[in-house]
Amino acid sequence: MTVRAILDTKGHQITSIEPSAKLSDAVRMLGERKIGAVLVMSAGRIEGILSERDIVRVLGGRGASVLDEPVSAVMTRKVVSCKQSDTVSAIMETMTRGKFRHLPVVDGERVVGLISIGDVVKWRVQEYEHEQEALREYIKTA
Repeated sequence: MTVRAILDTKGHQITSIEPSAKLSDAVRMLGERKIGAVLVMSAGRIEGILSERDIVRVLGGRGASVLDEPVSAVMTRKVVSCKQSDTVSAIMETMTRGKFRHLPVVDGERVVGLISIGDVVKWRVQEYEHEQEALREYIKTA
């Protein structure tokens, strides 16, 4: 199965924020939308990604005053992405090896979605359930 299948089920919505926005605005956005990461974009290009982990790390190290700083001061700048044609097992490996939970999906220079580890796990569980059901049906008819 490919990333495209997950996006076709989940949707292609992208939540982003400008690098100059205050960290407090990003925290509010994450809370309101109940999401764990937001892409930091400028003029349609990915500048970074900001996750809950980034926020906790910087709050723990520098205190609450960091909430008035721009997102660009806190975000992860090195963003790993995937393509719609990548397999689910390949992105699982990438996410596990890189120890991150969110992966932007790109088509050339254009961002077409964002996959979370939760999306991947949900997809894999559904895949296993379909396989089990097919096996049960096979056994019934044998």
